[in-house]
Amino acid sequence: MHIVSTRAADGPPVAASDDHSPAPTPTRDRWARWRWLRHEWTGVMVGGVLLAVALTWPTMRHPASTVPGDLGDPTLQAWQIAWSGHALVSQPLDLWHSNTFYPERYTFAYSDTLLGYAPMGALGSGFEAALVHYNIMYVLAHALAFVGAYALVRQLGAGRWGGAVAGLAWAFAPWRLAHAGHLNILSSGGIALSLAMLARGHGWSLRHGYRPERRRPGWALAGWVVAAWQVSLGFGIGLPLVYFLLAAVLVAAGCYGWSWWRRRTRVPFGRRLLLADLAGGLVFGAVTLLLGLLYLRVVDLNPQAVRSLDWTEMFSPPPIGFITAPADSWLWGERHAAARAQLSWPPEMALLPGMALIGMAMAGLFVSVYPVRHRVALALGILGTVLLGLGVTLGGDGDPGYLTLSRHLPGWDALRTPGRMMHWTSLLLAVLAAGLVTAIAESGQRSPTRRRTRLLTPALLLIPLVLVGLEGVNRTPHLVVPRPPAAMRVAQEPVLLLPIGGTNDLHYMLWTTDGFPRVANGLAGFEPATLAQTRTTAATFPDPGSVAYLRGIGVRSVVVLPDRAVGTPWEGIAARPVDGLGITREELDGALVYDLG
Repeated sequence: MHIVSTRAADGPPVAASDDHSPAPTPTRDRWARWRWLRHEWTGVMVGGVLLAVALTWPTMRHPASTVPGDLGDPTLQAWQIAWSGHALVSQPLDLWHSNTFYPERYTFAYSDTLLGYAPMGALGSGFEAALVHYNIMYVLAHALAFVGAYALVRQLGAGRWGGAVAGLAWAFAPWRLAHAGHLNILSSGGIALSLAMLARGHGWSLRHGYRPERRRPGWALAGWVVAAWQVSLGFGIGLPLVYFLLAAVLVAAGCYGWSWWRRRTRVPFGRRLLLADLAGGLVFGAVTLLLGLLYLRVVDLNPQAVRSLDWTEMFSPPPIGFITAPADSWLWGERHAAARAQLSWPPEMALLPGMALIGMAMAGLFVSVYPVRHRVALALGILGTVLLGLGVTLGGDGDPGYLTLSRHLPGWDALRTPGRMMHWTSLLLAVLAAGLVTAIAESGQRSPTRRRTRLLTPALLLIPLVLVGLEGVNRTPHLVVPRPPAAMRVAQEPVLLLPIGGTNDLHYMLWTTDGFPRVANGLAGFEPATLAQTRTTAATFPDPGSVAYLRGIGVRSVVVLPDRAVGTPWEGIAARPVDGLGITREELDGALVYDLG
């Protein structure tokens, strides 16, 4: 056999033979095309979706008629997804001026918008489509959190077993069950995924530090874009990410300068990576700034939207909250009932990240694949986020602490719930736990009795997976959502629906997804002036004063739902006369429709 040395176009020398090797068969070529099906990341993404479907079950049993948690915020957020998709396709210039709270402006920015989910909302229209889209995003939010945490710890130096444990522990932590009705809070997967992409783009990991040869500018750019998408879902979760990335940039720049000063040599970074960071940072900064200016515009128009720090005091958890599970936890819910009784507001104070996760993270301080200094840094990060999460219960007033940030960081005062720092606490715990699990897995591979431990090690590593999985099993109720009445299809817009106020308005907002008629109703974290006046004046409807007022603001129809009016000012409204008011009334399937002319 005669061998000659040849060189590939852009690679090292390779050996060539004058022997005639068998040509690839069509069958081999066909299987090569499907090689991606066996790739690690294909399995992670498919596995993440399947886990999310299973651990959020029965969300996908009746996605067109039920929502998990309660009938409050989920109906609002289903409307938000539907409105953003509808507006971007049919009336993009009016995106921020939604069909609710008529005749107010910038009404879509009255709360976290979930704007990043607009593509899902654009796939269909109508009431049932809105519910299906919401439930799909509810499941995918958990799946993305799993994939994001897995990707992050893999980039930081953990193995596949460590990635699986971290993904499960972070995406399905017990504390998340308290937020089954808060999709904006559950939608945090972009945090971990963006950090993973940025770390990969910059060739950095906890285990190996900075490796310039592993820089990938494209991944860095993608990380900034994903971070911008995360911020578009809402500042409630996105703002801490903004400040974290800003701090990370400053620290990285400081370390780079310090390294240059000590060695008097240029540390490799690269023009392409710098350009990727500048472009990505510009996108991230532009999205953050534009959304921030929009919310400031809302505050200018509605000064009552400013939240005082009294909200922070009300929602600050005591220390016991960090080891207390919410009632919807299958494993810990009943066992922690006595501890929850000590919490003034359990939905925001039951913050257990997982008993198994806490135990593994503590062990990961001593046994890990990460260097000691990085483990110490992770421990300090966990301690710092816990202290911030205590809010005003830290030291009696939270200053220094969470209230310090509220007074000095722009926008932080709007984050009224300190316990949501648990996103960062549990993510850091997951990173520590992944280091421990990886160390165990690799020690089994290095064992001199490797053949005997080949089956034992995987069996041992299944234990932490099972433990964190069990802690994520839910008892979340899934409730049937009231359907829109037939009167909504015949009433002339703009419409006022009575009774007005409370969760009724959230249901009305969701009902408008059939065509998006303008309605005077709406519910947010504050009450705009027009809605407050409408609520007061409409209490005596129909009478000359209320009819004149509603006509004055442009309302053309009033729809009254007598079955919801019991115990309200509109109870018995059908007996009120309409003679001499210049309006007409008709009954349609139990609802009263008033045409104001």
